[in-house]
Formats: sequence, C-alpha cells, structure tokens
Amino acid sequence: MMNWLRTNKIAAGLMVLIRFYLGWKWLDAGWHKLTSADGFHAAGFLGNAVKNPVLETGTQDALYPNYLYFLKHFAVPNSGIFDHVIPWGEFLVGLGLILGALTTAAAFFGMVMNFMFLLAGTVSSNPWLILFGIVVMAVGANAGRFGVDYYLLPYLKKAIAAVFHHKKGQTPQTPQTPVGPQGVAG
Repeated sequence: MMNWLRTNKIAAGLMVLIRFYLGWKWLDAGWHKLTSADGFHAAGFLGNAVKNPVLETGTQDALYPNYLYFLKHFAVPNSGIFDHVIPWGEFLVGLGLILGALTTAAAFFGMVMNFMFLLAGTVSSNPWLILFGIVVMAVGANAGRFGVDYYLLPYLKKAIAAVFHHKKGQTPQTPQTPVGPQGVAG
C-alpha cells in the first residue's frame, strides 16, 4: 500500500484533492489574520493558554508542564513575534500545499502548528488537519507530483549534490599522496 501511495500517478492525483483541502484551510486561516483590520494579536490566545492550561484529569496539575513553561517564559513575553509568525506560517503552509511546493515540508510545519494549538488546549479542527498532514507526509514526494515539486525537487537534489561535490553513483575521491622512487611518500 505504501509503495502504491508513494509511486502511483492515481495516488498522486488523489493527493491533489487532499492537498487542496488542507492547503485551503491553512491559507484561509492565515489570510484572515493577515488582512484583519485590527491585525492579529497572539497575546490574548497565549495568555489564555497560560491561565487555563490543559490539566491532568481530576487534578490541578498541568498535563504539559514543559509547554506551559515555554508559553510563560518565551511565547507570552515575545508575543509580538507570534503576531507575525502565526499568520505568515499558516498562509505559507497553505500556499505550499495548494501549489504542491515543498509539500512534505509544508505538511510538517502545518502539523507542528496543529500540535502547538492542541497543547494550548484548542481542539477545533486540529486533529482532522493532523490526520490529513500525516497522509501527505506518508505519501512523500508523490504528494507534490502534480505541482511545483515535480520541477523543484529534482533541481534541489542536483543543487545539494553539487554542494557536497559528488554526483549520483560517484564516490568522493581521496587525494593521492605522491610516491617517490623508492615507494615512500616524498
């Protein structure tokens, strides 16, 4: 089944539908935040997540104390950063998924945001979006076969190979030490 998902053109075609749905959800969420007349302000959401953390059942203990620490000591004091990172992140994840550009990376970063929202106590559509994100990541490069990735991924492979100075099927050569007339390096 995984081989079929990762190599078949029909699977790639089905992924276009999933990519468009998932991408539209992200793009729409980011666009509304970017174009809001009042702008997007993360401070209220972050502050509420700190005041009302997800608790262990039947206790007053935070279920995710490390995440709560991150929110208190980094996210809330730097909420201005998140005012930009969240809407642009959502928008760019959506754009990447719709265009099929860096598709698996877009799905990965979308799932990271979904998990951050879940850890903060917001269920909403996050589990559903994570499920679709897992499917996109499992399909891998075939998810972007009918998109920008068809052209972009081969180019990136060549560029990365050039950076590491070896081509496919070739092993890097080690320099030869010159040998003198008596067989000893001279």
